[in-house]
Amino acid sequence: MAASREDAPGGGRYGEAVFRPEQAGEGERIDFGALAYDDITMARMRALGVGPGWRCLDVGAGTGTISRRLLDEAGVDGVLAVDRDVRFLAERPGLDVLEADITSPDAIRGPFRLVHARFVLMHLPEHERVITSLAELVAPGGVLVLSDAVDPTSERTPATPYTRVMRAMWEGLRATIGTDVSWVPSYPQLLRGAGLVSVAAEIHVPPLVPGSPISRFWADTWERSRAAMLATGLVEDGDVEAAVRYLDSDECAALSAGMLTAWGWKSEEEPRR
Repeated sequence: MAASREDAPGGGRYGEAVFRPEQAGEGERIDFGALAYDDITMARMRALGVGPGWRCLDVGAGTGTISRRLLDEAGVDGVLAVDRDVRFLAERPGLDVLEADITSPDAIRGPFRLVHARFVLMHLPEHERVITSLAELVAPGGVLVLSDAVDPTSERTPATPYTRVMRAMWEGLRATIGTDVSWVPSYPQLLRGAGLVSVAAEIHVPPLVPGSPISRFWADTWERSRAAMLATGLVEDGDVEAAVRYLDSDECAALSAGMLTAWGWKSEEEPRR
């Protein structure tokens, strides 16, 4: 996952203060998220026409699941997979790997027919500038696809072990590494502001089913962010354990955080529809 050079409110950064890639099981945690969301991402890519002849950029590529599927399933010509830590990525025919910080000027050279970033910008305080930079990497007639988390809970959501811990997680991550999902619904307007056209968006919320990839993802995420969550004072250790048990029980009746995906095209002579 690409991270920022700028300090978060608590002075930390993704991959350092929390979610360290060298921590045992971090690659598996990322893959649980991929199992929950990759099919949705690929369905959107196919609907947008991504395929042969396309050169693609996958920002914050993680373990490379989307990069590989773009090659194997969509049949694109090539993918550049970029992350600030590339230990989970391996080059192969058609797949190039670049270790880079996307917040650095000129970190990546374009253009690309597809520029894709998923669960990256929510961790970056300078997200508007990065969106503009990513839009500049899109070739005429190409598309920028951005996905990030949205939290469907509110103050009227019934209190459960899950909702208590999720609220503590978002607050703890915001204070520790600057994670902020409150602005994610603004994606369509931000893409328009970056000069893109035919902008649209959708939201997918995976079901919380005991033993499902998304349930295992959240349990692992809470474990890795436990210190940040406890520091908020909103939960104690026992609350985290209760939430893990709740996720794996038939009593679980909650909405997972969803994934908002927005896309916009760079104009050719005529806007893409």
